[in-house]
Amino acid sequence: MNRAIKITLSSISLVALLIGTLVLEAGGWEDFKLQYFSLTKHFHDQSQELDDLRKQNIDPAKNTRIDLTQLLDGGPPKDGIPSVDNPRFDTAETTPFEQDEFVIGVVVNGEAKAYPYGIMNWHEIVNDTVGGTNLTVSYCPLCDTIVVFDRGNTTYGVSGKLYQSCLVMYDRADDTLYAQPWALGIVGANVNRSLNRLPAMKTTLGDWLAEHPDSKILSTDTGYSRDYMDYPYGSYYTNEELVFPVRNQDELTLHPKAIISYVWKSDEQTPKNRFSGANHQFPHQELERVGTQVVDFNNRQIRARWDSELETVIVEELDGTRIPSSTAFAFVYPAFFTE
Repeated sequence: MNRAIKITLSSISLVALLIGTLVLEAGGWEDFKLQYFSLTKHFHDQSQELDDLRKQNIDPAKNTRIDLTQLLDGGPPKDGIPSVDNPRFDTAETTPFEQDEFVIGVVVNGEAKAYPYGIMNWHEIVNDTVGGTNLTVSYCPLCDTIVVFDRGNTTYGVSGKLYQSCLVMYDRADDTLYAQPWALGIVGANVNRSLNRLPAMKTTLGDWLAEHPDSKILSTDTGYSRDYMDYPYGSYYTNEELVFPVRNQDELTLHPKAIISYVWKSDEQTPKNRFSGANHQFPHQELERVGTQVVDFNNRQIRARWDSELETVIVEELDGTRIPSSTAFAFVYPAFFTE
């Protein structure tokens, strides 16, 4: 073996040893991939999201709700995390998911569908039609936020950008970027537009099927090859670590990954980098303990209650009409809803 080959093999061994050490320090391969996930941005075009707006003669710097320096590269390029645009569905008898699988449950005009986290972790957006309504189901694995909204005749995709560590979606009709936890346009032609949200909930598949036994369940036959039975974010769901910078964490009194539900309604004000309107949060652990809480919201009283059958928080008008809400990790609320 000549000297050049020996040096090459030695270098490969050192790199392998270094990676192995970093993997151990991270706590495993999945945690390692997450901690160094942002490095993938160096291998992808991270300018397409704003360049697509410029091609329409839209200046992002003049059509923005946020400071563009806070629009971060998440790693994958635009559509690098592919939305599911032609969803197929299983039944309770044919789904491969276990009863304890978290799902996003949606009912529109009497039609019930469930979207397993195992799929949403990999795709984040499903463009679907439920009960005759064209809608988009969105989920951010970094925030545990759920937003379902009427998409009209367009579809939405994953931009590859993050705002306060959370999903930024884009409208394929005009490339406007939307901050998912606000359901609000933040850059583009439709900046400051609020999406028309629909009620949805986080629960387990077993609890959902107990109430909706005929529900359709999103199929793993998505057209993509992913391990939908594997959680790709290591220990992120329960640890205290945040991968990307997030503001206002000094105001957090809960574990950053504690589960809350929040409601929000934007007003006509458009302050830079901030939400304007009514909002309120309901920590799940507290609601499970007290059962019901009535609060003032947007010039009226509303009720949040713990549903012991679905093991989640339901937010509703006092007459029982559901109000669109989202679950979230606790760190999300101060990042998006406090000044």
